[in-house]
Amino acid sequence: MSNEININVLVGEMAEAIQVHCTDRGYDKPLMIGIKRGGAWVAKELHQSLKLSDPLGELNIAFYRDDFSTLGLHPEVSPSNLPYDVSDQHIILVDDVLYTGRTIRAAMNEIFDYGRPASITLAVLIDRCERDLPIQADIIGKTITLNEGEHVKLLGPEPLTLSFTGTEK
Repeated sequence: MSNEININVLVGEMAEAIQVHCTDRGYDKPLMIGIKRGGAWVAKELHQSLKLSDPLGELNIAFYRDDFSTLGLHPEVSPSNLPYDVSDQHIILVDDVLYTGRTIRAAMNEIFDYGRPASITLAVLIDRCERDLPIQADIIGKTITLNEGEHVKLLGPEPLTLSFTGTEK
């Protein structure tokens, strides 16, 4: 499946969709925030493509996750970087893969610790369409369905590629 997915094309399509979304809603100067690691990589590409004037923000949501201890995740301790006030701003939140919704919930919790945005638009490169939480993306690069035990991960930052594990070859 990874050979069928051209990340550069998806990012270009996402940038166009974000532009339309923001124009339709009157968002003149949205702020973009990427979720470390993969989401920040995608956000960097989108930010450059859209030529946004404000700097790109980056969230490390490791300590906001409600499941990192049960998943055996070992969070990297590094700070988030939001070089602006998010209060009353229109935020474009970017992640690489939307699966259970827990990463997005954690990211929103952290954003609200910095202030109360006017809106949050969620843009994801890959949507797996399975959720534990009622979260959906506004902008989706590609929707995929994987079988139980299969996983997709964004590798990068140069070049950005998708890795599929648990799939038969």
